[in-house]
Amino acid sequence: MKKSLVLLVLFCIIFAFGCQKKAITKTDAQQMEQDIASQRDRQGIEDQKIASLDEDISSRYLEETKGMFEDILFDYDKYAVKSQYRSTLQSISAWMTKNGGATLSIEGHCDERGTNEYNLALGDRRAKAVKDYLVSLGVPSSKIEILSYGEEKPLCTQQAESCWSRNRRAHFVILTK
Repeated sequence: MKKSLVLLVLFCIIFAFGCQKKAITKTDAQQMEQDIASQRDRQGIEDQKIASLDEDISSRYLEETKGMFEDILFDYDKYAVKSQYRSTLQSISAWMTKNGGATLSIEGHCDERGTNEYNLALGDRRAKAVKDYLVSLGVPSSKIEILSYGEEKPLCTQQAESCWSRNRRAHFVILTK
């Protein structure tokens, strides 16, 4: 009798802690999605406005600079810029200093895991982290635009970590004045 009572108590404790951890994770994700939705409402961002922004950027894109800068890759569910990309960002900073008339668009991308809203927010954080790093290197903030595509423009569509890791990136596009 005592053994079954002890087992029952242990089972309840394990079950309670296991459920609690899942609830926290789900609540955090829900809170992030609610924050994004309210931010969209406040800013009046609609799909049509995003599409027109894409068209505007495409019309200002300098074809000769395509692929000029290496993409910055991120770990799963992270937006911290890795130290291995410092030299790439220093090269971008030097190029921006020499080409004062250029504007840089940083596109934040994610892999397909997670909701659309979550990935849009994560892509935005990735682009902002790269922008902040470039600003710390002396690039004027006014010369950098950020845009998040979330999971909408993958480089690779296979469902494997080797593919997902290529999609978690910040991509650079040089714009005209």
